[in-house]
Amino acid sequence: MSKEDIVIWVQKKTGAPIVTVNTVDEAQRFLKKYHTFVVGLFEKFEGSEYNEFVKAAKSDNEIQFVETSDSDVAKLLFPELKANNVFIGMVKTEAERYTAYDGPYIMEKLLEFLGKNKFPLITKLTEGNTVWVYSSPVKLQVMIFSKADDFQNMAQPLEDLARGFKSKLMFLYVDITNENLAMPFLTLFGIENANKTVVAAFDNNLNSKYLLDSDPTPSNIEDFCSGLADGTVTRYYRSEPVPDNENASVVTVVGKTFDELVLNSRENVLLEVHTPWCVNCEALSKQVKKLAKHFKGFENLVFARIDASANEHTKLQVDDYPTILLYKAGEKENPLKLSTKLSAKDMAVFINQELKPKEGSSAKDEL
Repeated sequence: MSKEDIVIWVQKKTGAPIVTVNTVDEAQRFLKKYHTFVVGLFEKFEGSEYNEFVKAAKSDNEIQFVETSDSDVAKLLFPELKANNVFIGMVKTEAERYTAYDGPYIMEKLLEFLGKNKFPLITKLTEGNTVWVYSSPVKLQVMIFSKADDFQNMAQPLEDLARGFKSKLMFLYVDITNENLAMPFLTLFGIENANKTVVAAFDNNLNSKYLLDSDPTPSNIEDFCSGLADGTVTRYYRSEPVPDNENASVVTVVGKTFDELVLNSRENVLLEVHTPWCVNCEALSKQVKKLAKHFKGFENLVFARIDASANEHTKLQVDDYPTILLYKAGEKENPLKLSTKLSAKDMAVFINQELKPKEGSSAKDEL
């Protein structure tokens, strides 16, 4: 929080939530002290509209509210004022300096207006404003990771773009050279060593992520943002390069091939989900290799493994490692989870029971 933010918070908690300004001189002194504020013009400080303004001022702890009944004072505070009786508007120091409120005079709607307009067109993410940024009611956040000089060259077209997506997308600038801020986000895409401009997007709970995979030109960024706004951009999932699985007894699956090799495959798939740091994964991998060798030639069964630290898929939600999942043909939406405490022999018995070999074929549960 800035010094001004702290002063406003203390004043709202301990004193009057609204500053009353009656003269031009008072307005000039107010403007020297406050740079972001909400101004309300009312003929009288009473009535339902005014009461909703007061309730909004009491409910908000971040922005200074100021009231006046003098239209000349109001025009000094908000030069683009056109009304002469009742008016509410927001003033900021950024490119979009003046924003008039045109909704119903209801506290909830006023607070919604503030939530969507209190941020600059492009907010620079800092260690001090992350909580404030994540409190935004705008759920999708476009993040531009760039060096300061490179960002300056992009700033004007980005501001124009952000203005067109106001209330739909929130735009953030992150200094890519600031490892404490940039790396945690870039790591989610597996590009923590990036040193050129990266454009990505998240919902503000970090549940969904998106990546612009073309050059970050203004037109490409605009197309990316349009897709985000209308929901046509595909979510990003990390993936290692597609490996060569020829002659492999245990097929390696990556994020890009999870659909093809697991979900859309007509075969039954026994999938081992592992990570490099998992203590028990190596031992289980040996069991899976042993099973793959044992079941070699078994009809309609593939053994596979995926490194969950480097590959993602929306249908693969695993919290414990290692994990063994059996995706049965025709039932891929509901994979069976095998206990990793089972011996190789017990796993073989389980596989035979679930896959029910055709009559006449021999069950292979003797290892």
